[in-house]
Amino acid sequence: MSLLSGLRESCGVFGVYAPEEDVARTTFYGLYALQHRGQESAGIATADGTKIHLRTGMGLISQVFDEADLSYLPGHIAVGHTRYSTTGSSRPENAQPFYLEGPRGPLALGHNGNLVNAEVLRHDLEEQGYSFETSADTEIIAHLLAAAPGTTWEKRLGYVMRRIQGAYCVVGISPIGLLAMRDPYGIRPLCLGSLNGGWVVASESCALDHLGATFLREVEPGEALYIDENGVNSYKPVRRQRDALCIFEYIYFSRPDSILRDKLLYPVRMAMGAELARQYPVEADLVIGVPDSAIPAAIGYSHQSGIPYAEGLVKNRYVGRTFIQPDQRLRDVGVYLKFNPLRELLEGQRLVVVDDSIVRGTTTPRVVEMLRRAGAREVHMRITAPPIRNPCFLGIDMATRWELIASHNSVEDICRHIGADSLAYQTIEGLLRAVGQARDTFCMACFTGEYPMDVQLQMDKLVFERRPARAGEKPEPVMAAWTWEQDRR
Repeated sequence: MSLLSGLRESCGVFGVYAPEEDVARTTFYGLYALQHRGQESAGIATADGTKIHLRTGMGLISQVFDEADLSYLPGHIAVGHTRYSTTGSSRPENAQPFYLEGPRGPLALGHNGNLVNAEVLRHDLEEQGYSFETSADTEIIAHLLAAAPGTTWEKRLGYVMRRIQGAYCVVGISPIGLLAMRDPYGIRPLCLGSLNGGWVVASESCALDHLGATFLREVEPGEALYIDENGVNSYKPVRRQRDALCIFEYIYFSRPDSILRDKLLYPVRMAMGAELARQYPVEADLVIGVPDSAIPAAIGYSHQSGIPYAEGLVKNRYVGRTFIQPDQRLRDVGVYLKFNPLRELLEGQRLVVVDDSIVRGTTTPRVVEMLRRAGAREVHMRITAPPIRNPCFLGIDMATRWELIASHNSVEDICRHIGADSLAYQTIEGLLRAVGQARDTFCMACFTGEYPMDVQLQMDKLVFERRPARAGEKPEPVMAAWTWEQDRR
């Protein structure tokens, strides 16, 4: 994932029902393959037919789990989760899977996405006497499922899916089974595979590949699964809406070796770069990509333009999330902690630099400056995503509209701000040609402002958000809230 983008996916989820497997270890490696989807916390819960065992912690998968932790997680069913915070802050108590002792027994759930009616549901549950230990959407879903009417999983899962609204892929376990749900718009990805006589569900197919599992199909929008000793039970309790897969799954959230809608992502990203080369040619000596997500697009730009491709930035792949913060000097030049330019290669060269997106416009100027300090004569930025002008309410930590640089600046203004010689964004039409699918099968609200569902409650939450007041001072709305209020008039 590029350092430039500033975008964070909400989570990666993984579940396995496999009596012949060490499911804790299987889940550990499944989450390892999904680490790019979340680096703040991780957790694994297992079930042995009677009890559910849980381990969660802050940090990367490798920081949270060791052999002792895995030995504590017996059973033949497991669910795992790796998290970025969207709804619910980055705190240990918000680490998932979330465990709940319900009236019908224990549950453990992991969730990828964001509920647009979370505040209403939470208030309703609190009015009924339910208490909450976290600020995450997952606890709301867990309470609903634990208290759902009906004696069958079909009825209980259907009840929950009719109550919750928004983007969600939920994977969970009971003591004897594995469950999964995907929202009726299919905004977040979820797939199903087989493993040694058992079953696996995961956010991306790359997690199946690492385990030697066989990819079977994607879980359909609006579909719920319950997997137990009798196999896979599929239910469709809610009406499927228009497909609205998040377009950023193609741009960079998913790994390039994953398959979405029967398409391997790597050649799709190459096609994005080729589209940029056709639309925005420039005389240059080298094409480089910002590691890692923009590399295929940079190669595609090179092939289409005939300009040689080179790895001009070497990424330090051992710089992940850490609890040791850099001092101010290192924070100011933080881009150097992740990337090192190849000065001998770049010196005197005219560069095309391909990246996936510019969000706030805070890091890109530092990268451009770094390349110039390495001797680049010209720096031409090419972005595989169109300008991001609207916030996401469906599971991506994308910032408020006021913070999005493209929401209130022209391309020319942004180019001057980042210090590039030229800047060009992908067009929506070019993006759709690269993906090879229809516009009405995606959510592209961050570009267009056209959300696939009603997000008014989330907009109102911004409008009524308040900045903490000093002593004796009347609270004032935050700037982002003011911007939304102005837009709605």
